Amino acid sequence: MKAAKKTNVERILEAAGLPYVPHAFDGRGGQAEASEIAAQLGIPPRIVFKTLVTETERHEAFVFVIPADGRLDLKKAAKAAGVKALSMLPLARLFPLTGYRHGGCSPLGMKRRFPTFIDASAEALPELYVSAGQIGLNVSLAPKPLAALIPAEFAPLTQ
Repeated sequence: MKAAKKTNVERILEAAGLPYVPHAFDGRGGQAEASEIAAQLGIPPRIVFKTLVTETERHEAFVFVIPADGRLDLKKAAKAAGVKALSMLPLARLFPLTGYRHGGCSPLGMKRRFPTFIDASAEALPELYVSAGQIGLNVSLAPKPLAALIPAEFAPLTQ
């Protein structure tokens, strides 16, 4: 059987020498909730993380990686980013800006590097799961090496 084509995220991790494990799941076209993904993978929902893209009123983009069962606190996010205010990037602008579709957005391999922040809750975890850049595929890896590779800072980001 022919091996599945690797995603850009997997190629980036391999080039950096970071160990990771791919995990396929039914992403329901990008509509799967964290609890569903966790149940399919047999893991606690608190270690499944989602990647959110925000913008300032001047359209400067910032990326936030938070537990998928949590909610991004825009005030905490703005404080971490050192800006006055942030709003969620409109979905119609996600693919043109990042190269990723909703439900498959990864903090690695975007078209451009944006300032990126990972929720502080990840820092103590032995591993977390993030999108591998396509709907229905995550990768698990250690959070600190991921943050070093992106590069990203840890900060309190959730409500």
